[in-house]
Amino acid sequence: MLVALWAQDKNGLIGKDNQLPWSLPADLKFFKETTIGNTIVMGRKTFEGMGKRALPSRQTIVLTRDKNYQSEGVLVMHTVEEILDYAKQSGHPVYIIGGALIFKDYLPYCDQLLRTMIDEEFDGDIYMPEIDWSQWELVQSTEGVVDEKNKYAHRYETFERK
Repeated sequence: MLVALWAQDKNGLIGKDNQLPWSLPADLKFFKETTIGNTIVMGRKTFEGMGKRALPSRQTIVLTRDKNYQSEGVLVMHTVEEILDYAKQSGHPVYIIGGALIFKDYLPYCDQLLRTMIDEEFDGDIYMPEIDWSQWELVQSTEGVVDEKNKYAHRYETFERK
């Protein structure tokens, strides 16, 4: 099963200079709890924006066109088909975590979307690709807690393919 997992502002912004343009520790905790023990797939730019390090207790796959790309502690793959084959064989959810080009390539194959919607506008340069929402059904929406560490109103949304 392929699952797209991301956070966005109300304009669909997901990044700035290959980083998150906001600080929302509760969302990072949600991300960790969701992906721990599973496989995450990201593009090379996203991986390098995270400091070129694999996240603990997760199988990290970096997707790149560069056939010579290597990095310690990660699997490197080069095609949509490789990821789809891996996901079929794994028997566990495989989380697509970005960036925008990776989401665009994999959204047609996703069974579920996990979106953190942040009710603010931020400055940035990377936006979530268009999604045909008629193909998706919102099955769960949970308000996030706003406090001194998590200053932005946000909610966690789960969509299933119709």
